[in-house]
Amino acid sequence: MEIQTYDIAGVALLTPRHIGDERGYFAETFRADLFAKHIGDYRFVQDNESRSAKVGTIRGLHFQSEPHAQGKLVRCTAGALFDVAVDIRAGSPTFGQWVSETLTPDNGKQLWVPPGFAHGFCALEPDTVIAYKVTGSYYSVECDKGLAWNDPAIGIVWPDAADPETLSVKDRKQPLLADLPPYFSWSE
Repeated sequence: MEIQTYDIAGVALLTPRHIGDERGYFAETFRADLFAKHIGDYRFVQDNESRSAKVGTIRGLHFQSEPHAQGKLVRCTAGALFDVAVDIRAGSPTFGQWVSETLTPDNGKQLWVPPGFAHGFCALEPDTVIAYKVTGSYYSVECDKGLAWNDPAIGIVWPDAADPETLSVKDRKQPLLADLPPYFSWSE
């Protein structure tokens, strides 16, 4: 498995090796020992999946606050998605900065979005399916938080397909980064 890091500390890209032939391929998509060695010793507690029927569907930017903060290991199992992580750790030298990757079943890429980051994505193909493992705690409605997907202070360059009409009612009302309470703090 190839593991790449970014200028934003904590986020990582994991690309499993595909072993293939004319029938298809096999890939080891997760190994706790390699994850702990290269990223950290996190305990995954839940696997989630969602399907976006329409191209341009935007979901996010979402996170869970303490005491139920979650990290996410995200991959795409059908279609294609533009996946984004935004640093929301108060005091971080990269606060408000973001990284993105295009995830597909063929490229096998997985984005690690640690606690302290908001996460969102846009479906690039019809019937795109995102699957992700979460660390820390189970879903908590009280700690379910978000950030405006199009905050100009963050400046995410979304794909042309991104369609604001696909936003959920909840995502249409998310706060700007400047109005977000300091849910997470930077620590080296």
